[in-house]
Amino acid sequence: MDPRPRLERPQLLGVFRQLKHGVALVWTTSRSLSFALGFLSLVAGVLPAGVAWVGKLIVDAVVLAAQTGSTDEQRTALTWVAVELGLIALLAGAQKGLSTCQQLLRALLGQRVNEMILEKALTLDLAAFEDSELYDRMTRARREASQRPLSLVMRSFQLAQHTFSLIAYSGLLLQLSVWALAVLVVAAIPSFFVETRFSADAFRLFTWRAPETRRQNYLEVLLAREDFAKEVKLFDLGPVFLDRYREIFRDLYAEDRALTLRRGFWGFVLGLLSTVAFYGAYAWIALETIAKRITLGDMTMYLLVFKQGQSALASILGAIGGMYEDSLYLSNLYEYLDYEAPDDTGSATEGPSPGDGIRFEEVSFTYPGVETPALWRVSLHLRPGSKLALVGENGAGKTTLIKLLTRLYRPSEGRILLDGLELDAWDLDVLRKRVGVIFQDFVRYQLAAGENVGVGDVSGFSDPDRWQVAAEKGMAHEFIARLPAGYQTQLGRWFDDGHELSLGQWQKVALSRAFMRDEADILVLDEPTASMDAEAEATVFERFGRLAEDKMVILISHRFSTVRMADEIVVLERGQVTERGTHESLMHEGGQYARLFTLQAAGYK
Repeated sequence: MDPRPRLERPQLLGVFRQLKHGVALVWTTSRSLSFALGFLSLVAGVLPAGVAWVGKLIVDAVVLAAQTGSTDEQRTALTWVAVELGLIALLAGAQKGLSTCQQLLRALLGQRVNEMILEKALTLDLAAFEDSELYDRMTRARREASQRPLSLVMRSFQLAQHTFSLIAYSGLLLQLSVWALAVLVVAAIPSFFVETRFSADAFRLFTWRAPETRRQNYLEVLLAREDFAKEVKLFDLGPVFLDRYREIFRDLYAEDRALTLRRGFWGFVLGLLSTVAFYGAYAWIALETIAKRITLGDMTMYLLVFKQGQSALASILGAIGGMYEDSLYLSNLYEYLDYEAPDDTGSATEGPSPGDGIRFEEVSFTYPGVETPALWRVSLHLRPGSKLALVGENGAGKTTLIKLLTRLYRPSEGRILLDGLELDAWDLDVLRKRVGVIFQDFVRYQLAAGENVGVGDVSGFSDPDRWQVAAEKGMAHEFIARLPAGYQTQLGRWFDDGHELSLGQWQKVALSRAFMRDEADILVLDEPTASMDAEAEATVFERFGRLAEDKMVILISHRFSTVRMADEIVVLERGQVTERGTHESLMHEGGQYARLFTLQAAGYK
């Protein structure tokens, strides 16, 4: 049984709801180009019928001139040829103008929609990025929706253009017989419904396969990025990952192939129906001409009008089917854009008890989709000028606690206060300006060395003076100054003239980021010196201790020589506080901390 959820077939009326979104988007992107598209669509829609009518007049004038030999009739025929030339030139100009407007709008609209997607991403909380369903929505939106709004609107203009043409053709065909118009319409309807059905099937395939597509993209990254190249080559993982990549493609291709073959077969069968209808009309019009009920010019016009009417009607139904398909894909974009992130509208800029510091009161937290709490009834109090160390095995909840403090997550139970006020009540920008964090998995930006420091405070992102001050405090200035272009040296290998740093140097860059935040009175260091040697680590923390004397400091480290500098040490086990105190008191108690410290110290003997 297919494990993927069954999706209901979307309603055709949804086209018009999405069309409203698409038209509004295109109009706000460029009003002048939107107006030009509408006008040129009208011109391009009406002119073909005019060309057909003038063609009839040319044939009749030629036949009459041949019969009479009159110079005036010859001049009339040539005049109508000149008129048709002018109409054809106008039609070519309108079609070229439409093509030009489409190209310009495609570039503008692609940028606009991608900006909307990225702007929305900036409003999402961390939990949203870790939600696979929402991430699939974003993936689908980014893959298709940047092209679909323009496609939807262009099809609507094509619909209008061909509708104008069909109305004009219908007026001409009605002069022959209402049955000619009826045959024209009836022959096209089955093809429309079949194409609509296949459009819906194609959309469901696209929606279902977002997780598989992300897996393919991830495997591409593993095989092609320098971050992973060492392990992939060393462990000979390349063939394994490439086989998985091929296996995913084979599964996706099998579905595509089945749909394409069904679509092609029915397209051929129903195309024959349309061809049979045309040649039936051809025979009828020929017999009418032989019977002299219509002229040779009428025959030429009716055959052309019927053929172009078929084409216009097929284009109308194809445009509606295409709009249906576009609207299905466009729904991904608006489904993503309509996602409501949790309210971050706290407005407080200060608390009622300045100097009280940070309080965790019976705080518990469980990650979405997980049953076991990552933190359970944790209570802490950290005053200004104090240093708190968190100790525990991997997965004990240390980094989760920091994510709650920085309001990347909200507690499932309990509350966190800063200066006597719950974190939810604080203005988010004000709160985060007070916190400087270095996570263990800090980002190594493919930017200039100075900008890699400057990301610590966006207000100083381009300020060389502040870069240097922060780098000196973080002990990064010495090696940055020796780089080929100093603080302007491109870091990483993604771009030209890139220079790669050692892990220890990257950690000093990350440490410097914390010192970019002059306003921060809460500094959080999550394994900040894991890649440094013991001497460099001792120097960093000696300097850090002096520079952060009046700040609240939370330190996470597996090196017990480091945590000894803290005023209080808290031991976390499976999300719960099991011990707390100074180094000396905890050693005296002889609990988990003392055991781990003794084991680690033995390794240095």
